[in-house]
Amino acid sequence: MELFKEFMFEAAHRLPNVPPGHKCARLHGHSFKVTIHVEGDVDPHTGWVIDFAEIKAAFQPLYDQLDHYYLNEIDGLENPTSEVLARWIWTRLKPTLPALSQVTIHETCTSGCRYRGE
Repeated sequence: MELFKEFMFEAAHRLPNVPPGHKCARLHGHSFKVTIHVEGDVDPHTGWVIDFAEIKAAFQPLYDQLDHYYLNEIDGLENPTSEVLARWIWTRLKPTLPALSQVTIHETCTSGCRYRGE
């Protein structure tokens, strides 16, 4: 069984490695949506895979680092593409959330990425 919890945060960034003249090289912001997926067996007693509150508690320290910050100033996010952000979240979340199966990033309503680990 797979379940998910979604989080929203606001942040600014710029992409320093895009071709000259690319609009994303300029400072801009997004209303990011992060979806954390976990996978496992349904506990016969509780009836769930994991308490959604556990997912929220695991993600909270990362949320606190990301929300209303300039992503380029965060260690490991110097080139904060959606792909880099998804991997950054995965790497920091997996040790405290072993059932993590996927991180999805939406940087706009129509654009994003999914990361399922290496």
